[in-house]
Amino acid sequence: MNNFDVAVAKQLETMDKLLGIQVEIERCQQLQTQLKEEMEQIQTLKEQIEKMKKELKEVQDIFEAQTEDAIRSYQKMESR
Repeated sequence: MNNFDVAVAKQLETMDKLLGIQVEIERCQQLQTQLKEEMEQIQTLKEQIEKMKKELKEVQDIFEAQTEDAIRSYQKMESR
């Protein structure tokens, strides 16, 4: 092979590497975008869970108060 053929062959090898790296960068960027969206979904779920936990606590407190009221009412009724 003459010098020109060697230079072109090296250039083609370099271009293959360049294209491979570009493809890999694009793949990683797509994955990064996907993971970012998933993290946002996870954060939304965490917020929903916290909201439901607060709501659960409120309902539990109401239920407990109602139970205490029912017991007091029963005790008054029994003491008559």
